[in-house]
Amino acid sequence: MYQWRKFEFFEEKYGAKCTVPDGDGGDDVVREKKIECCSSGRGKVVTGFDDGVVCFFDRGLKFNYAFQPHSSNVLFLQQLKQRNLLVTIGEDEQLTPQKTALCLKVFDLDKMQPESSSRTSPDCVGILRIFTNQFPEAKITSFLVLEEVPPILLIAIGLDNGSIYCIKGDIARERITRFKLQVENNQSDKTLSAVTGLGFKVDGQSLQLFAVTPSSVSLFSLHNQPPRRQTLDQIGCGVNSVAMSERSELIIGRPEAVYFYEVDGRGPCWAFEGEKKLLGWFRGYLLCVIADQRTGKHTFNIYDLKNRLIAHSALVKEVSHLLYEWGNIILIMNDKSALCIGEKDMESKLDMLFKKNLYTVAINLVQTQQADAAATAEVLRKYGDHLYSKQDYDESMAQYILTIGHLEPSYVIQKFLDAQRIYNLTNYLEKLHEKGLASKDHTTLLLNCYTKLKDVEKLNLFIKSDDSIGELKFDVETAIRVCRAANYHEHAMYVAKKAGRHEWYLKILLEDLGSYEEALEYISSLESSQAGMTIKEYGKILIEHKPVETIQILIRLCTEDGDRGRSNGVYMSMLPSPVDFLSIFIHHPKSLMDFLEKYTNKVKESPAQVEIHNTLLELYISNELNFPSMSQVNDGGNYLNGVSAKTMSAQSNGNTANHKSSAQAKDCLERHKKGLQLLKSAWPPETEHPLYDVDLAIILCEMNAFKDGLLYIYEKMKLYKEVIACYMQAHDHEGLIACCKRLGDSVKGGDPSLWADVLKYFGELGEDCSQEVKEVLTYVERDDILPPIIVLQTLSRNPCLTLSVIKDYIARKLERESKMIEEDRQAIEKYQEDTLSMRKEIQDLRTNARIFQLSKCTACTFTLDLPAVHFMCMHSFHLRCLGDNEKECPECAPEYRSVLEMKRNLEQNSKDQDRFFNQVKSSKDGFSVIAEYFGKGIISKISNGSTSGPRSGTASSSSGF
Repeated sequence: MYQWRKFEFFEEKYGAKCTVPDGDGGDDVVREKKIECCSSGRGKVVTGFDDGVVCFFDRGLKFNYAFQPHSSNVLFLQQLKQRNLLVTIGEDEQLTPQKTALCLKVFDLDKMQPESSSRTSPDCVGILRIFTNQFPEAKITSFLVLEEVPPILLIAIGLDNGSIYCIKGDIARERITRFKLQVENNQSDKTLSAVTGLGFKVDGQSLQLFAVTPSSVSLFSLHNQPPRRQTLDQIGCGVNSVAMSERSELIIGRPEAVYFYEVDGRGPCWAFEGEKKLLGWFRGYLLCVIADQRTGKHTFNIYDLKNRLIAHSALVKEVSHLLYEWGNIILIMNDKSALCIGEKDMESKLDMLFKKNLYTVAINLVQTQQADAAATAEVLRKYGDHLYSKQDYDESMAQYILTIGHLEPSYVIQKFLDAQRIYNLTNYLEKLHEKGLASKDHTTLLLNCYTKLKDVEKLNLFIKSDDSIGELKFDVETAIRVCRAANYHEHAMYVAKKAGRHEWYLKILLEDLGSYEEALEYISSLESSQAGMTIKEYGKILIEHKPVETIQILIRLCTEDGDRGRSNGVYMSMLPSPVDFLSIFIHHPKSLMDFLEKYTNKVKESPAQVEIHNTLLELYISNELNFPSMSQVNDGGNYLNGVSAKTMSAQSNGNTANHKSSAQAKDCLERHKKGLQLLKSAWPPETEHPLYDVDLAIILCEMNAFKDGLLYIYEKMKLYKEVIACYMQAHDHEGLIACCKRLGDSVKGGDPSLWADVLKYFGELGEDCSQEVKEVLTYVERDDILPPIIVLQTLSRNPCLTLSVIKDYIARKLERESKMIEEDRQAIEKYQEDTLSMRKEIQDLRTNARIFQLSKCTACTFTLDLPAVHFMCMHSFHLRCLGDNEKECPECAPEYRSVLEMKRNLEQNSKDQDRFFNQVKSSKDGFSVIAEYFGKGIISKISNGSTSGPRSGTASSSSGF
């Protein structure tokens, strides 16, 4: 006890006098009364006096009002907390000798009723006689009320004979039950059986009652029926030395110590010497009024049991009652004076401790009084600063670590940046990471500390702990970067792998360690999407050093060899496309060609088929590829070294160059074969468009002089003139004529006009090509492609050709033309004779009469009788045989209609100019088409003003030609 420090955490607020004004004499006269009992709650202090009056005091112990619930004496009272009720026990007038004068009353303080002209009193809602025949009268020594579920009250009344009368129920409605509890009697001394203190403990559905006598401590379990009693201890205490803590622990005070009791028995005890006149509990503090038996003085102590200190100590007068209200402790003395003691604020208490450098006490204080974390951290910071100023760096850092989460880390880091205190700084940074509050800079600093200390064990613990990566207690990228810079590649790779940062893992393997095989194995273990992303980023390095293995991974990614059962088009569209990886082959076209060939062999219908074929065509048709050097081909092997390499290099230069040139020519030829094969296979006969870009293919073939490919594309596109132009540029006369034989046959859908272009080519050639011209003229004559005059004009431009080349051709053409002229002359003479006879017949019809001599009807062949109809065509009919059509001959009408229909068609064709020009263009002899149009009278009509409407319209339509 003497080791406990004393502090003044409490201060006296004010003193007062608990007096009651008496208005009977006209003036307020202070009348001396004895205070029998006190209670507090709901912002009031209530006192009961020996004359039966109850007084209410406000804050500052200012008198509010008073009323008289009992006639002579108020023994006990309690102000309830949940409801504004006041329960009192006092003496009233004794009506009969058999009935006791003690009764229990319940007042509703919210309901006031006038008592006299100048006073009011609360409404009494219940009156109850305490003692009955079943519950004999005894002296009341203790009293306690428990508020259960409203309006139920549980009232415990302790007697001097060891009995406890319990009343439970709604007293206002007189719905109550009574039962009796009996503590263990002391047979030797009856005074030791008096119940000096009571205390309720409510734990869920469990309800228990502590009962204290001078010789025992008992516990009644009221939730059991009947209530079960157990004795907790064989020692007790007197009146006013019993209290209940906020944890519902029973506290009793004896001269030698203060004891705490739980439901299972005695708990801790505190050896405070002196007679305990009063005992109380306030906000975690133990309150004791102790009488010094030697001096007779009373001391009021406030104990902080958790921190083992005396928060307040003061000499006081003889105290009769101890109350708590308005956040203060109220001591009421025997002389009715009162002392109000209040707790100082936390800041004042801490300042007091800081001035005395009692930082540990301050820390314990803020922790036990459940101060907020920021306030606790501030105390720890000040303690840490104090220790730092004393150069106790280890203990100082221990305090700073406790402030993590509230104190800015930079405040601590700046203090310990000195190299001599790097161990403390490392410890702080470790704790910062454990709590997940570290930034990138903190991670960098911690790893730098590890590397400077060369503490690989701690670095392993920090990097490779199972929880660190999973909970992301540090910035992954920062850790990797720092470890790389310090050449801790293994740790950097571990972090990258655990955190799933595949790009960093591969960067270390490839750029720092050069472990290409391990990098490929790691990529193979990744998911398809992740593997694809990593190859896009690091594929150039892998292709340069491990092309075969890299291509295998790419093929697996793009074709998913591991999932053969899902090769449909929809699934293939979800896979990575080979086009996405073209950029990694930028300096390795041969590897690219190998990759695309393997892909096309595996996947026949790819969504990127056109792009793949375009790339392959560019690789196949190009005349040159950038081949890897011999050192790369031989995996960096150097077969010639030292002096021997220098002496042999000059001799082998020529052979090497020839060998390389020959190899390139052979490779180019093979690639051209593949290119031509791809051009053909990617343009199936049944499709209109190929599976590659035709324009790109043409450009590639022209740039690289790939004649075979160009000829195939032009022929597939039916660009026959471009086909023969290729042969002309190459001066391949034999191939030119063979091509025209194949493509110029109109029977097979060819273009005969190709022969005209070939003839023009030979006419402008400027060299002797008599045999070729003769062969061309054979096909020109066969298909009658050009008139002889055009042939003569075309071939006359070649000075190397003689007339003998075309002599036979001209002779045959003249003979054929002579025959045609003779045939035309004979046809003209016949048409003239027919025309002359027709004109004579028309003239005869206009000038001479017709004699109809038919005796039979043309339709029915019966004898012709009247009425009859005769037509100018010399056909005669019965009128009845003609029916409704009397104006045209039934026999000649069909022929006449066909002539009219033909005429209308010709007139309609005269309006279709596109058809006319198409016929002229597609005909072998355009002049014959024009002559035919003139002969049929389609374009010979000229409009004039005298023509009729229809004729005028026809002439107008025809004049468009």
